[in-house]
Amino acid sequence: MSEPGPTEWEFGDPVGVGPWPGEWPADDRYDPDLLAGGDRRNVVDAYRYWRRDAVVADLDRRRHDFHVAIENFGHDHNIGTVVRTANAFAAKAVHIVGRRRWNRRGAMVTDRYQHVDHHPDVESLLKFAAADDLSVVGVDNSPGATPVETTALPRRCVLLFGQEGPGLTAAAREGADRVVSIAQFGSTRSINAGVAAGIVMHSWIRQHADLTSAW
Repeated sequence: MSEPGPTEWEFGDPVGVGPWPGEWPADDRYDPDLLAGGDRRNVVDAYRYWRRDAVVADLDRRRHDFHVAIENFGHDHNIGTVVRTANAFAAKAVHIVGRRRWNRRGAMVTDRYQHVDHHPDVESLLKFAAADDLSVVGVDNSPGATPVETTALPRRCVLLFGQEGPGLTAAAREGADRVVSIAQFGSTRSINAGVAAGIVMHSWIRQHADLTSAW
């Protein structure tokens, strides 16, 4: 059975498409329930009426070589935003370090299509990265960090972010292969963790992604 469509968006007007007009496609990627009732999910038009597992399988074919990790030692409410952005940029996976619980509301149901893994601590994440030969890039406006604007990011990497406010823990900074910062020009000491993640992910996209494959 397909997931309910309209619940993915919480705005007043319906979005998406109605029931499939005419003869149904024979392709088994299509979901009979969505074909009959319409597809109101938060997905690009290319995936309209597709089963969820078919969407995930196609995304797995398209995913990029970077992972995203965020420390969650205070139940960070920005994780939902990070997951949604990681899905938009086709990250390989999102890794939550620390507390397993997180507020899924900001993900806008994209966690159904994005691989999300859990690590109890930074050491576990670093072991995962080493086993898969992934460079760990910490993101923190701390002394010694290099500007992301002028840094060549590794193609195969984990982009590691700290919790809103405190930033990366000492264990994360020490375990990272490099630490990058985001140039700021105002009075605030730091920017929102979800925003920071989006900036750095897009920096990776600009350097490594095949832009002709974007929707």
